[in-house]
Order: sequence, then C-alpha cells, then structure tokens
Amino acid sequence: MIEQRGALYGVVLAGGTGTRLWPLSRAGHPKFLHPLTGTDASLLQATVDRLDQLTSSDRIFVVTGVAHAAAVSRQLADVPEENVLVEPSPRDSCAAIALAAAVIARRDPEAIMGSFASDHLIADRAQFTEVIKQAMDGARQGLLMTLGITPTRPETGYGYLECGGAIGDGPVLAVEEFKEKPSYDVAESYVKSGNYLWNAGMFVWRADVFLAELSRQQPQLAAGISRIAQAWDSPAREEVLGEVWPTLPRISVDYAVMEGAATVGRVGTVPGDFGWNDVGDFHTLGEVLASDQAGNVVVGHTDENKPGVLLRETEGLVVVPTSGRLVAAMGVRDLVIVDTPDAVLVCPRDRAQEVKQLVDQLRDAGELGYI
Repeated sequence: MIEQRGALYGVVLAGGTGTRLWPLSRAGHPKFLHPLTGTDASLLQATVDRLDQLTSSDRIFVVTGVAHAAAVSRQLADVPEENVLVEPSPRDSCAAIALAAAVIARRDPEAIMGSFASDHLIADRAQFTEVIKQAMDGARQGLLMTLGITPTRPETGYGYLECGGAIGDGPVLAVEEFKEKPSYDVAESYVKSGNYLWNAGMFVWRADVFLAELSRQQPQLAAGISRIAQAWDSPAREEVLGEVWPTLPRISVDYAVMEGAATVGRVGTVPGDFGWNDVGDFHTLGEVLASDQAGNVVVGHTDENKPGVLLRETEGLVVVPTSGRLVAAMGVRDLVIVDTPDAVLVCPRDRAQEVKQLVDQLRDAGELGYI
C-alpha cells in the first residue's frame, strides 16, 4: 500500500447503458453490473478490485445514477456509502469527474485522483498498477495524465493520443493532441508511425490541478460544481444539487478539458501494455474470454445441474445464456446468441457493433420496456 500523504483516490464512473451489449445490458441493469470477466465478479467489482495495490476502500469513490446507486452499494460492500456519489441525471463524463474531484479536494487538498471506467477489462493487474504509479509521478509534477494503450492493430473504434517527446527522465510523454476515431487508413498510418496511443479514457491528476484547468476552460461548469461541493456535506446538498446539476453543460472530459490542456502543454501520458479491453460489444467479449477448442465462448456461469448450453458442430459462437432455458445450436459459426427472459438476440459476430441500432429502433417504436 502507498503512503497516506499524496495517496491515490480512485474514482470509478459507473454510468451508461452499454447498448451494444443489449439485450443483456439494459437501462435498469447496465453492463458494469454484470459478471463479464470470466469470473463471478462484475465489471464494476473487478474495476475496484484492481485498485487494491494503489489505495484502500475508504478512498474509492463511485459516481453513478439514481437508478443504479443501490445496486452499486450492494456490489461494493467495502466502499463507504457516502463515497457513492449519485448524479440526479447523466451530464456526461466531465461533470461526473469534476464532482468527484471537488468532493475529494475538500477532504484532501493534496489528493491525487485516478478516474477509471467501470466497464473495462484489464488482463495484467501488476503491470496496470505499475503504470498508474508512473502516472502518479507525472501528476505530482502538475500534469494532467491520461493513460495511453500501445496499439496492437489499426482500430477505428478508439480515439488516439498523438505523443511528443519525453517529459523529464521517466516514461512520461507529452500529449500534443487528442485525435477523434479515425478511418481505417488513418488508423493504419497512426500505428505505423509509432507516435500514437489508444486513448483509454483513464486519467490521473492532482484534484486541485484538474479543477483549476476546468475553471480556466469551463468556468460555468466549474462554478456550478463548486457550489455543489460546498453544500455536499450539509443539509442543503439535495436542494443545491437539484438546482445546479441540470444547468451543467453535458460534455465529455476530453472535449471540455483535456484537448485544450494538451494544446498548452499540460497533458502527459504513460504508455500502457496491460491487456486492456473496453468490452464494447459481444464480439470483443468473445475475443477476451476463454473459449473451447472450436472457439466457442459461453459467457457467465450456468447451473451445473442443467445443460445451459448445448453446442454441436459449431465454431466461433458467443453464447450468453441468462434465461434459465437450454440454448442449443448446431452447424453454425461466428454468431452471437444472447438469451434473456424477455428477449433473444442472434446476429453475426462481425455485426455486433450494430446491435445499438436495434435499441434505437425499439426506442423509436416506444418499446421502452425492452431497453
């Protein structure tokens, strides 16, 4: 465990509905509450567990919505209930991170905080811990640190970091620019150049440095968050939160703070290679979980007394059985099959990213009970 002074405060963002993982992930029970890790742990629990070498449970904060606060607290019994920060409504990542930063800074003015998504998989916990410690060194120098992932392929689904030279003697590199999700040709050129990293959406910084940069670039958001933080530990919290929160700009932290900070030389990164995956869809999930000899992946644990999945002459399937029924497949390959109590999904693995279009179609049709 690291020393108390300048210790890491871990902030976990538990929001979103994971529409590409429908019908498993729903608005009322989103993907971060599901055990998609190959163990009984949910994605949220795994995220908190991997911070155990960096901080203690009383310095873990979770930002989540009203609908999920009770489930989050149930799953994270060791995290103090007052550390579950509940948003009245989604305002994107900047407001969520800023709220946590402001609450933490009031408790510990010298705090270094790390912000992590609740739905990522990390294969190498030891390497992850080492990279975060390196990022903390950059944060102590006053940099806003973002974790970059060494690209393994030209990926069009991720944003990229354009890296400059080293800052100091360590592994910290300057981030010159944040790049949007590119076309395949552009992604290929990024990977070949060796100057670009995937933007993993994980951040480490001093809370006061981040809040100062927020104030410089987003004064309205910063002023609103400051008002909320001042009332947070008082009887006026709910009243102030209800009044101010809906007025905050709905904007991501990349757009609101990090891109502007990079242009003035205030952002650094540490390249990471710890088996990161953001579990964006069922195809990706099938790539990271253990498969049988034919490449079939069964997600989740089924009752040992019941044959939850029966496969014959199949290859490359991703099967998610959650209804309690037997799911059987024969003579097919490269499919996603998701069986839930009220909805069944079947689609080719190479179209798994399009599943969110089905959710949009259901929403347009007013079938909100299915999403």
